[in-house]
Amino acid sequence: MKRKVGFVCFGEVNTPIERLQMKHDEGLKVIKSLGYDVTDGGLVIDDPEYKTANAAVEKLVGVDICALVVCVAGWIPTHAVIRVTDKYRHVPMLLWGLCGWKENGRITTTAGQAGTTAIRPAFEALGYAFKYVYNIIEKPYPLKKINAYLTACCAKSALRNARVGTMGYRDMLLYGTQYEGNSMRGQIGVEVEPFEMLEMVQNIERLDSEKIAEGVNFVKDNWVFKKKCDDSVVENGVKYALAIGVKIVERGWEAITLIDVDGMKKLIGFPPAMVFMLLEHYYGVLTVPENDVMGAVTQLIMKYLSNQNVPYLEYYEFFASSMLIGVPDYVPKSVTDGDVNVLPAAFGLLNASLLNVSKVKTGYVTCVRLYYTKGKYKMHVYTADAKSPPVWNEYGWDDPAPQLPSLEVFPNSCTVEEFANRVSSQHVIVAYGDFTEEIHDFCKVMNFELVM
Repeated sequence: MKRKVGFVCFGEVNTPIERLQMKHDEGLKVIKSLGYDVTDGGLVIDDPEYKTANAAVEKLVGVDICALVVCVAGWIPTHAVIRVTDKYRHVPMLLWGLCGWKENGRITTTAGQAGTTAIRPAFEALGYAFKYVYNIIEKPYPLKKINAYLTACCAKSALRNARVGTMGYRDMLLYGTQYEGNSMRGQIGVEVEPFEMLEMVQNIERLDSEKIAEGVNFVKDNWVFKKKCDDSVVENGVKYALAIGVKIVERGWEAITLIDVDGMKKLIGFPPAMVFMLLEHYYGVLTVPENDVMGAVTQLIMKYLSNQNVPYLEYYEFFASSMLIGVPDYVPKSVTDGDVNVLPAAFGLLNASLLNVSKVKTGYVTCVRLYYTKGKYKMHVYTADAKSPPVWNEYGWDDPAPQLPSLEVFPNSCTVEEFANRVSSQHVIVAYGDFTEEIHDFCKVMNFELVM
């Protein structure tokens, strides 16, 4: 994800320029320390001819930035700030007020918050998208707030160039996995590109036999088989993954979803669990089954906000203070606790199934789902402690029934009953850590409703 931001520092013409330059350098150093690629517009003062303001605009012109950092070093008449910022009203802004310092027991200030408190309502009245943060004397910089917002801005920018592939559409005629194409492209920016199973089958005929052999060896060398598996099952899984990979490379997809029950299982008798696992290995893409386009887009958002290859899980049971969430088939290696364990197993009419039975990492998690209802995008979010699940199985597997990859999550930002009255899908995207501030800021810059 591109992390390109603009930076401009403001101060009043009567403040000693040396002090303003020190504050400019201080703010710039902080933003760079967070890992952003910064284009510096320099120091702007309220000179009558707007020479410094115009110079800042010139330095930023033509630069594709995700956000503009408006760093206020001291008191500054608002008109000088607007001279610069209105050129970038289409870009989210971080309004950041620097603070004074203590010297010989006395507070000395350049009145930075006089500047920001004058600017903040003007930004609001002008319709800018912005976040307001400020420093406090002898306190740490508000780095988490700054980074959360700038990350959210970069995520918004990245989505405008993102592509998601979907093999087939509306598996099992599900409702919640559908998407509305025009708003998806117009409001979010993601281009969703359908393709047919036939393309996968046709691509198999053109695969390199050496690549297939390499894939089979990878599976045998890196996955732990709980019982013997027919070589033809492994080879078919590798072929399907490589065939889909042709499309991933050709189209530049960052996430992909496949028709599962009504496609891979029904039409070719091959559950796609190992295909998804190999797609992550080969191409690093995000994966979710059942043509869950909204789930794939949620994964993209959370990948941009968390820098993780986030998995999907689904709800199986609710308890008094927790929920059992798991998957019927696979989890990506990125969230596997220990070895990748696979088991040839039969479920219903399927007897050529290679099931992932790995353990899932535990820890503090943020659970998220994007959904679209009545013309509005919303994000349902809660945080939870994810612990090892109780012993359980999904009814229908041959005995002894396998323990599926799963977690027991104990929500701490809501009760189970509150969650149940807000849940928006059977699928949920899980990121490790607390990303509520990033999600809050993302919803703000995207004009989504946050549901917690």
